[in-house]
Amino acid sequence: MAKTTKRAYSRYTREAIELFAVMIREARLERKLPAQELAERAGISRGLLQRIEKGDPSCAISAVFEVAYLLGIRLFDCDEGALTSTLVKSKEKLALLPKAARKSVRVVDDDF
Repeated sequence: MAKTTKRAYSRYTREAIELFAVMIREARLERKLPAQELAERAGISRGLLQRIEKGDPSCAISAVFEVAYLLGIRLFDCDEGALTSTLVKSKEKLALLPKAARKSVRVVDDDF
């Protein structure tokens, strides 16, 4: 069995995850939605939902985003139409950029 190592996260990351977890739990409780029902609607296990609400950083981001969406927690400051147009613009910009970022290994010969 592979040895598991604990990943170190910055303080900002830990606090952002904790804040998001609290927002998710708060929204679920305000809507009086049982954990099992929300988990079923999100297509995840109740245990994964509990880990999300506790702020476990190893949870799949797609599961966290789906739970947030079901609870009405906005991830970005735009509606769905604006989100789609922003995504299209970003993909167009990415198409113009290089596929990968590499360090330059070219040595400049400045010996005259």
